[in-house]
Amino acid sequence: MQEASFSGLIRSIFYIVAFYYIFKFVFKLLFPIVMKKVVNKATENFQQQQQQYSQQYRQDNSWQKKQSSKDEVISKTANSKYPHETKKVGEYVDYEEID
Repeated sequence: MQEASFSGLIRSIFYIVAFYYIFKFVFKLLFPIVMKKVVNKATENFQQQQQQYSQQYRQDNSWQKKQSSKDEVISKTANSKYPHETKKVGEYVDYEEID
């Protein structure tokens, strides 16, 4: 059976402290590099999604223009200058204070 010794305790504490400082040093060196790669990758993915969306929008929009150009009817009225009334949700009730 082995007994714990004071020198073993000191050696364990030294290893723990050494590991902590080495890990802290390596983390300070590698963290900015890793974060830069993550941000660049996210930027690339975002740009690809934007390109795909804009291409899809152009394709859909050009298809709609072709479809609408065949059946397009434009009618102008005198009231077209004014915006249309929005959908009414309920009736407005004017309340008066009673003294």
